[in-house]
Amino acid sequence: MCGIVGILGSKPVAPQIVDALKRLEYRGYDSAGVATLERGELERRRAPGKLKFLEEKLELEPLSGFAGIGHTRWATHGAPNERNAHPHATERVAVVHNGIIENFRELKEELLDFGVNFQSDTDTEVVAQMVNRELDAGKTPELAVAAVLARLRGAFALVFLFKGEDDLMIGARRGSPLAVGYGDGEMFFGSDAIALAPFTDQISYLNDGDCAIVTRRGVKVRDCDGSGVAVSRPVQRSLANAAMIDKGNYRHFMAKEIAEQPEVVGHTLAHHLDMANMRARVPDGIDFATLDRLAISACGTAFYAGLVARYWFEKFARMPVDIDIASEFRYREPPLKEGGLAIMISQSGETADTLATLRHCREQGMQIASVCNVPTSTIARDSDAVLPTLAGPEIGVASTKAFTCQLATLAALAVAAGRARKVLTAEDEFRLVNALIEVPRLMTETLKLEPQIERLAKTFAHSRDALYLGRGTSYPIALEGALKLKEISYIHAEGYAAGELKHGPIALIDEDVPVVVVAPFDQLFEKTVSNMQEVQARGGKVVLITDAEGAIVAGETFETLIVPTSYAFVSPLIYAIPMQLLAYHTAVFMGTDVDQPRNLAKSVTVE
Repeated sequence: MCGIVGILGSKPVAPQIVDALKRLEYRGYDSAGVATLERGELERRRAPGKLKFLEEKLELEPLSGFAGIGHTRWATHGAPNERNAHPHATERVAVVHNGIIENFRELKEELLDFGVNFQSDTDTEVVAQMVNRELDAGKTPELAVAAVLARLRGAFALVFLFKGEDDLMIGARRGSPLAVGYGDGEMFFGSDAIALAPFTDQISYLNDGDCAIVTRRGVKVRDCDGSGVAVSRPVQRSLANAAMIDKGNYRHFMAKEIAEQPEVVGHTLAHHLDMANMRARVPDGIDFATLDRLAISACGTAFYAGLVARYWFEKFARMPVDIDIASEFRYREPPLKEGGLAIMISQSGETADTLATLRHCREQGMQIASVCNVPTSTIARDSDAVLPTLAGPEIGVASTKAFTCQLATLAALAVAAGRARKVLTAEDEFRLVNALIEVPRLMTETLKLEPQIERLAKTFAHSRDALYLGRGTSYPIALEGALKLKEISYIHAEGYAAGELKHGPIALIDEDVPVVVVAPFDQLFEKTVSNMQEVQARGGKVVLITDAEGAIVAGETFETLIVPTSYAFVSPLIYAIPMQLLAYHTAVFMGTDVDQPRNLAKSVTVE
């Protein structure tokens, strides 16, 4: 994940910015840069690779300005080289950016028609060039930024520095986090509180749609997604330090990690997709064209990510998939083909059963790929190919952002496999990659359901049992929803394929059992709604999760949660969020220990 730092200081800020960026290294990055105001003019120093290379450049070419911005970048649009490193700048404005600008192509075409010359391959430079045009048209920095924000689509955080404005910095967020730090005659921006810990413990967290105009005297926050009116964001004391991840203004880590999903899924997709060419990247050392089967193994939530992936690989790559819970894999003694590929999925990379399965597959002569959130973990080190999930540290025991990052990684891999096996055409790949690029924005929209879900959770909190139903890729999402509710609220919940309802579970239905139906409006919708109606006929309380068209067709329910319409391929990533929010708010209402539920550990390192 990218890191952002901005400082309006009382001494040269470049060394402070580099120090702050070091505290964000846990996010991962492949280039870094700093821009400062030198006697009113914008100056930049950028370098690919680790921060030590930027430090070496700053030693040779120091910056002395008292106002500056800095960034660590994961490459999204364009290779990880100096020309694509942030900050991006014109003569009049410099900007650092986390996230993805979805409509950057059409905006870039517009700028090209005006004769703008681009110096990089990034979506971020489009933002800088657009603001520059607004400034050239005579707008103030505040109005120029507001005009550009109104035209951007995607999930992002942005911080701007302007030529000749030594006491001004503007930040904005939509989907990606951004915090403001308060000092004594100094002010700061940071993508999280850890970056700002050496400078201040007084932090305010911007909400989605906020635009913050910062001077050394303080900050004015406006709603840039709506009326532009002034809003107030509380200042709170942060306890962040180098060894601690801060909850920010969230009550629990789980809530923070749910909210981080647009950003971290965006970064994960950026790693596994070539967005400039609309291609999915094939990991080095894996030749899908020579494979005839695929084995997937995992535990818990990661296993459900694998179940979704089975649908994707079999549909888009026409590749048969064997999938097992890792604790059963070895004991089933499945026939394994030497030279075949096994994929291990683990958030921690230390899951004992998954590691044992990996070693069993290795003994059978198989190639190993791991989908893992910790690149230095044992599973990652023992793999032939590592497919990183860039979720960042996940503190809550119940997995949220790690799960959706696993889905994002596996989705990209399935597309890459389909193209390599000539099942998908270039046009098919373009369409599927484009659907994935839209996911962070759709996630941001889905998070707006939280107030409705919080009210619904009060009903769930009075239930002893709950059922979750889904078909196709929605079936594993139903399983995951039931698991989340069990894990943190301790309510008994079960997930079923909707078609199995009549084969036993329907006996449990009565007016006290809520039934969550996961049903995007796709080719399976009609059959799923038929199962839903069987529940309603027996007095069951149906909570339907669908899109706008599905809600119209389905008719009346106990509660309908309407998520943004999405391409069916990516619906599991979108529909996972209501599952998480429902479990979270039910647990909060019941007063359980959300982040550390009883009897559970974050990483299961014993069999």
